[in-house]
Amino acid sequence: MKPNAARLFTFKFVLVAAALAFSNLARAQGSDEVSRATRPILEGVPEVAVVRLRAVLAGSLSREQRRAANTKLGEALFAAEEPEEALKVLSDPELSGVPAAKFWRAQALAALSRWAEALPLYHDVAAQNGSGFHSEALYGEAEALRALGRFDDALQAFRRLTRHPRWRVRARLRSVELILVAKQDPAGATRILNLTQPKTEAEKKERRLLRGRIEAQLGKYERAVALFAPIAKDPAGASHSVFVAAVLGIADAYLQMGTPGAGDDFLEDFIERKPQDRNLPEIFAKLDQLYAAERKQSRHDLGRWSKDVAEPRSALAQWYLARAELRLGRRDVALQLFEQLRADHPAFPPLAEAFLEYARLQLEDDRFDRASAVLETARTLAPAPALLERINLLAGFGQFQAGSFQAAAQTYRQIARSPSPHANAALFNASLAWMQAGDAAEVEATKKELIERGADEQTRGELRLEQALAQAARGEKAAAGSLQSFVRDFPKDRRIAEAWVALAELAFHDAPPRIDEARRDLARAAQAQPTETANERADYLTIWMEEAGVTPDDAKVIALAAQFIQKYPASPRLADVRLKLAETSYRRQDFASAQTQFEILAQGKPGSPVAEKAEFFAAQSAMQTMGAASLDRALVLFDSVVKKSGEWKWAARNQQAVIERKLGKSDDALTLYEEVLKGDAKPAEKREALCGKGDILHELGAKDPQNYRRAIESYGQLAADGEAPAHWRNQALFKKGICLEKLNAPTEALATFYEIVESEGNPEREPEFFWFYKAGFNAARLLEENAKWQPAAAIYEKLAFAGGGRSEEAKGRLNRLRLKHFLWE
Repeated sequence: MKPNAARLFTFKFVLVAAALAFSNLARAQGSDEVSRATRPILEGVPEVAVVRLRAVLAGSLSREQRRAANTKLGEALFAAEEPEEALKVLSDPELSGVPAAKFWRAQALAALSRWAEALPLYHDVAAQNGSGFHSEALYGEAEALRALGRFDDALQAFRRLTRHPRWRVRARLRSVELILVAKQDPAGATRILNLTQPKTEAEKKERRLLRGRIEAQLGKYERAVALFAPIAKDPAGASHSVFVAAVLGIADAYLQMGTPGAGDDFLEDFIERKPQDRNLPEIFAKLDQLYAAERKQSRHDLGRWSKDVAEPRSALAQWYLARAELRLGRRDVALQLFEQLRADHPAFPPLAEAFLEYARLQLEDDRFDRASAVLETARTLAPAPALLERINLLAGFGQFQAGSFQAAAQTYRQIARSPSPHANAALFNASLAWMQAGDAAEVEATKKELIERGADEQTRGELRLEQALAQAARGEKAAAGSLQSFVRDFPKDRRIAEAWVALAELAFHDAPPRIDEARRDLARAAQAQPTETANERADYLTIWMEEAGVTPDDAKVIALAAQFIQKYPASPRLADVRLKLAETSYRRQDFASAQTQFEILAQGKPGSPVAEKAEFFAAQSAMQTMGAASLDRALVLFDSVVKKSGEWKWAARNQQAVIERKLGKSDDALTLYEEVLKGDAKPAEKREALCGKGDILHELGAKDPQNYRRAIESYGQLAADGEAPAHWRNQALFKKGICLEKLNAPTEALATFYEIVESEGNPEREPEFFWFYKAGFNAARLLEENAKWQPAAAIYEKLAFAGGGRSEEAKGRLNRLRLKHFLWE
């Protein structure tokens, strides 16, 4: 069984014992009024004692009575599960010499997992045999030693406790647990357990639990379950902690036997019956472990509990339901569940872990501001110090990834100044952040402090390399020199290949690119026992170098990109490579492959801006195949883009209209175009919608000529847009002219076509030849049909001297017209 499976299930015993021991002492030291105020502690209602003691302290008391009352107030606050408040009261200098105050202060620190601070206090009280707290403090000292990883010292403290008859059984049971957890010695644990003679029902059930844990450690899981099950089924007489440990033990045993489905029943029953139990976080975590191991993911109970009003069960169920959805690949649903939990959650500190997970997901989607807000939510829950440190570390990472290097440096600097085991790593990260921020003074200050803390040559080398890499990232001219200096001064550094890859990157990104030099640098990197990071960056660069070659080979680019995706599935560059693979496949008209890669990219980061773009182009790829199923798929993908309400929303609506038009659903297409025109689409998107609307009305004109007039209205609006590029204006005028022809208005059509022809010589307008030539040839045709040879020749002359791609065609027509109708004068 894992160390945390039965975490401190005996520790409450010391609280009760100490409370009983102190009650007589308090009566001896304090007044009758103080004694009456403290009585609710022994009756199990410490909250009342807190109120009464504060009222007593507001009155007139002697110095000794006040000390006794404050000591009891600290005890009451601790019993009421308010250790922070207890510490405030017990930190009064007036109480520094009171053994009882020192003991309860140690208890409060222990409750906050501040074991290093609690240990000397327990030790001091335990050294005073006549304090009334000797054995209780010795037990607390043993617990603190165990929590600090000093297992041999903890076992010695428990052995000393066995000399006290009242503590003998308790100390031996605790020793057995410690030997199992820390020493992994089931034989030694069995010897001590055989010497233990429990008297109470609670002690007997605890011994049974420990026998089950011994069997589990020996790999005899069926026997372990047989020992655990009676406790789980009938916990009467057992402490709550022993009951919980038995339930968790059964789950672990079934997990080890490869039958997780048999173990989740006990956990689900516990959750069903105890929706507000303080051990629910442990139970849910274990249930999630079992669900993850099952072939068929179970979500039914989680979904039901998440909709219940009982807390914290509802919130915990929602958290683990989000986890289950993630395992099933339903990331978007998981994100929605996390956001709902954040919007409406109880003030329950263990939920800070859920928000830490949620923030990681946001960072994976490059949503840095959202991640920061989620982490702030986690902080408001007053998480345990270790969890708070993880929150702060992730905050620093997020700030660094977002490019907020000064903020990241300050966050890491704060952690570096704490007694954290990650302090040196945080200081190193602070140095990296200052490098990225370009603050040379802070870089030197943190580098000096790292050396003072004993940084070795490898750390100094990494700092030099990171400084050079930061210079390269900022495009500083000194970057190449710094990298070459690192290569020269640290030739045996384990990361030297990364320096060679960085030099290759600099050569490749130079203007013009020095591709041959980049290839040589990559070859040196390959010979220098490259790290995983160096290999990944080298393979990434190779893809772009292949595409930038004199004769790019799309097939090779595709092969390299596919290899990268297979080798580095967790790479932060994965999205870029997949996008390159999709774009190259699209360019080669392999639309099926392009669609697949675009869709994978969209699904990988469903909440990110790149997902919306990828989904849009996946739909574009599907459109190219023109099959009915592909068009249906494209409609679904475009609709998903629209629902995201991002920058591609209206472009997607326009494309949906194009598909509906291809499918012969003109009315649906018109409705979609109208939505774009009435929405907050960009001007370019509205122009596309106006033109598309006009095209559909033009097609419908064959059935009802009134539609030609409606089309003319749409084309007229587009042509009147003074900000529209020439191709939109000319296209609209040309199509308007065609509609006028359909309405038997050739003169008006000619005038419309000529608007395009005459505007081409305008120096204020960009040249546009496609619609210019179409309009010109149509204008000349109308004139020729009416035997207007000279005006037609004038039109052809304009077309011939415009300089576009159809000038020669216009010259040929002009010459034929002149020869045929003698137009040389």
